[in-house]
Amino acid sequence: MTKPLNGQHALITGASRGIGAAVAKAFAEAGASLSLTARNGEEISAAAAALSHEYGISATGYAADATDADQVGATIQSATTTHGAPTILVNNAGGADSVPFLKETRAQWDRTLTLNLTSTFVSMQAVLPAMLEAGYGRIINMASTAGLKGYAYVSSYCAAKHGVVGLTRATALETARKGVTVNAVCPGYTDTPMVADAVDKIVEKSGRTREETIAELAAGNPQRRLIEPDEVAATVLWLALPSSSSITGQSIAVAGGEVM
Repeated sequence: MTKPLNGQHALITGASRGIGAAVAKAFAEAGASLSLTARNGEEISAAAAALSHEYGISATGYAADATDADQVGATIQSATTTHGAPTILVNNAGGADSVPFLKETRAQWDRTLTLNLTSTFVSMQAVLPAMLEAGYGRIINMASTAGLKGYAYVSSYCAAKHGVVGLTRATALETARKGVTVNAVCPGYTDTPMVADAVDKIVEKSGRTREETIAELAAGNPQRRLIEPDEVAATVLWLALPSSSSITGQSIAVAGGEVM
């Protein structure tokens, strides 16, 4: 059976762990060539090598800061030399700090918007010209349910992810007749290292157990559980398929019914 992403080249940012690693695995299983980026060069190179060995695909890891346009440009140039121009982009790099709004500093605000929103802008501008020239492309931006609703104590993260959703919708309109789709995936609380770090901080500050803390985070999900990274990856894979050509400008919640 032909793998649905044979002949496709996917660039995935923040791909060393969590949702990014799950997306990389799903794409490798589907036959795509992979260019994976993360700040830790050794970690991402090892991840790429493991996927190459397990799935028999071509995968390369690059140490790159997704917020740095020069590093992103150099990475894409190298990746294009190795695998051809990316036909799929998954903007997964991101992160959040929890802080009350009135205690958040301008530096924290700027850092969060740069990591979550500006990084998406940078990679999209870098890959889109080649996609438009080819008349084909799939861009999937990792937003969050924080891009669809509000959460206390993460105001800058909510602002950034709402920005990702807006950027997705605007660019989807600009590319709608040019063979390129642009969509956002919006996971709820997911069983990732980022959420594990948040749980650790809450446990330390509140004295609650990990089980109580996880249950509290999952309470907004009608299924009363954390989302699994593989569930998010399955949605990203669907949006990346050639057959998903009519799906564009969408912000799809993977959240057990938290957002309807």
